[in-house]
Amino acid sequence: MSDLHYLGATEVLRAFRARELSPVEVLDAVNARADAVEPTVNALLERDHEDFRAAAVAAERRYGGTGEPPRALEGLPVALKEEQPIRGRSLRFGSRLTEGYVADETHPVAERVLAAGAVVHARTTTPEFSCAGFTHSDLWGVTRNPWNPDFTPGGSSGGSGAALAAGTAYLASGSDIGGSIRIPASFCGVVGFKAPYGRVPALPPFNLDVYCHDGAMGRTVADVALFHNVIQGQHRADHVSLPAVPIPGDLGDVRGLRVALAVTLGDFAVEPEVEANTRAFADALKAAGAVVEEVRVPISLEALTEAALVHYGAVMGPSMAEVADADDPRFMAYTRQFLALSSAAFARTGTYAGMTAESAVHLALAEVFEGHDALVCPTVGGLGFEAGNEYPGGIDVAGRHLDLYIFAALTPVFNVASRHPVLNVPSGRASNGVPTGVQVVARPYDDVTAFHVGAAAERELGLWADPAWRPAL
Repeated sequence: MSDLHYLGATEVLRAFRARELSPVEVLDAVNARADAVEPTVNALLERDHEDFRAAAVAAERRYGGTGEPPRALEGLPVALKEEQPIRGRSLRFGSRLTEGYVADETHPVAERVLAAGAVVHARTTTPEFSCAGFTHSDLWGVTRNPWNPDFTPGGSSGGSGAALAAGTAYLASGSDIGGSIRIPASFCGVVGFKAPYGRVPALPPFNLDVYCHDGAMGRTVADVALFHNVIQGQHRADHVSLPAVPIPGDLGDVRGLRVALAVTLGDFAVEPEVEANTRAFADALKAAGAVVEEVRVPISLEALTEAALVHYGAVMGPSMAEVADADDPRFMAYTRQFLALSSAAFARTGTYAGMTAESAVHLALAEVFEGHDALVCPTVGGLGFEAGNEYPGGIDVAGRHLDLYIFAALTPVFNVASRHPVLNVPSGRASNGVPTGVQVVARPYDDVTAFHVGAAAERELGLWADPAWRPAL
């Protein structure tokens, strides 16, 4: 079967059950694909672990009727973000400062993926301590975007996004503290879900950080729904984790739903190509029967930037400072800049003032959702970040200079307003070949509506359903 590595996860599992494909055959296909493209993409780690093939052979036996029945992800090659620990395995966080680190516990996401029978055939690259919107480090090198290797796949879950786009995994996990699922999903032309805070369990102490989310990435909305259903729900290690809200298999009915279209949020900068693809996405929803109304969401980029930096300075910065002094030259330059900026914001402003600025974001979104079931807006306003570029002096977007490159993304809004489920869905490609994405935002904790809206637009746009929608690696 040609392009076996680009089949959907749901398709592969159906073929396993029908005995039309075997887990060993599929593992061989993604490994062969990785052999061909990894020298360019550089997204995968730990590809040679001894357990991988044994897991595929065991899954093949289950489908053949030997032993226990197949589980939800039985035999499916799934890549896990390296940041999510697996007990007994190396845990480097993309840093030279972590030589010899070995995990002493398993993340709930990894635990559930393994318990569901997946073949975790690789782990994926990140920037150092997952503190960047691109993916490169002195430890692992530069991870590149399969659609245009001159650009990054985004970050911090860039290895996961690149693996999906390159066809070297059927599903991949991510985490998101400022857009780290949604940015790479957008730049890689795949789907990524930032669930509402608490829906997907995490490990302490970051499970208590309302900006933090772990989640599912895949090439289609149905694949991400499948994955999300495996990893969501309460967990013994996470006291604030929430009960599961199952995503149904029959998705995409948006007839009569009221959808708000925001071509930007407040005064965030958005390139004309991104706006055009966002409007095309909205037109697809209209064709599917939704009622779409353009709105303005009054959010200040300056105020949101300060609030986010204060939060990072209070939580994420101190966690990295436990490893080494903030000015340690072994840190990447972008890590040192992140630590300096966030620490300064926290010292300058303090937690209470940051919370006040966050409240304005919540209120602005609440007004939108008084009359709408969902909101769609761009994921990133710019047209990609160059591979290997750390943007120490900022970035220009739509004729405007931004001092911090990361705020070319509109994603941090929904780490502040963290109870909103947000699904990135591809909206097209820019003239440089880098895909663009749309954030589908639903009311707090209304996960199912986000998936319905995303599936409806996906069906109308027909991107991954088109064999031409493939990176030319």
